[in-house]
Amino acid sequence: MGRSCFKLFKLERSDPIKKFNPHTMSTAHQDVVENTLRWLEQMVVGLNLCPFSSSVLARNQVRFATCDATTDAQLKQFFVNELQLLLEANENDVATSLLMFTQGLDEFGDYLNLLDWFQQLLEQADLVEHVQIASFHPQYQFEGVAEDELSHFTNRSPYPTIHLLRQEQMTKVLAHVSDPEKIYEDNIRTLNKLGRRQVEALCPWGK
Repeated sequence: MGRSCFKLFKLERSDPIKKFNPHTMSTAHQDVVENTLRWLEQMVVGLNLCPFSSSVLARNQVRFATCDATTDAQLKQFFVNELQLLLEANENDVATSLLMFTQGLDEFGDYLNLLDWFQQLLEQADLVEHVQIASFHPQYQFEGVAEDELSHFTNRSPYPTIHLLRQEQMTKVLAHVSDPEKIYEDNIRTLNKLGRRQVEALCPWGK
């Protein structure tokens, strides 16, 4: 792949980027956010799959951005815009961003192709030391893991979703975790203990 034609520019803002307010969204986008929040509260926070998520949610420091675009160029431009917004925002207002894609990425393979482009953009822009990506999809499948394993549900979300995280914040958080790899292992044990019926009830889109 050649170098991206999408560029990040320094923005001159007269007003700071404010905390997320769902009431500024359309009704359809509010529904997407509500479904995503329900998943976060019941699955991610409720099962403690991510021990760092509850605090930013409680402080309303998560930006939820919904994309209805269907063309490759529009999807990429949406990502660029949201990446730039995160970089320009005060972390006390926007600590992290969740980008939900409602069209065109139902196939997990298509989602992975776009995810690769997003990662390459970060590398080309020398931003990998500032931002990292976490990926979620209704049909998320870890490579090399049997299809019927419940571990896939740790990354199965209501919509194809990209999570933009500030690297500095993650470094600070993980400094207090003795064994970060143990989080994933604990998550698998949690899901296996619940059993398939309860896990699929929490994530019906991931069956």
